[in-house]
Amino acid sequence: MPETEPWEYTLYIPNDVRAVTVSRRTLRLILTVHGLIGLVDTAELLASELVANAVRHTKGPAALRVCWSGGVLRIGAWDTDPGPPEPPGELERLGDAEEGRGMALVRACSDLWGWQPLTRNGNRGKYVWCELTSAA
Repeated sequence: MPETEPWEYTLYIPNDVRAVTVSRRTLRLILTVHGLIGLVDTAELLASELVANAVRHTKGPAALRVCWSGGVLRIGAWDTDPGPPEPPGELERLGDAEEGRGMALVRACSDLWGWQPLTRNGNRGKYVWCELTSAA
């Protein structure tokens, strides 16, 4: 049974491709402990795409943020590039393309997504987020 009280976690990660796996496994543990196992598979996919973009397209550190409030799970990634993410294409049109599917997957698999410029600890960057609504 999912919790009704809001909660939030932030995982600070280095610019390292292994951060995607660490983020995904950490997210799975958080959601399992909070009784949100039904959201794990989709949430892992979304977090993987957001963190992979943060690590692949920037040079600095990043952070994964996971929040639960009012039956909505928000997953976001902060990175040091203040520019907007690439606009998502149509998933069907991307086919077997090696690049460019990340934000299309985020748009297709989440209930809502967006981004905003953000400053953290004196560093400029952006925060890209998406939301999943619990069916429970």
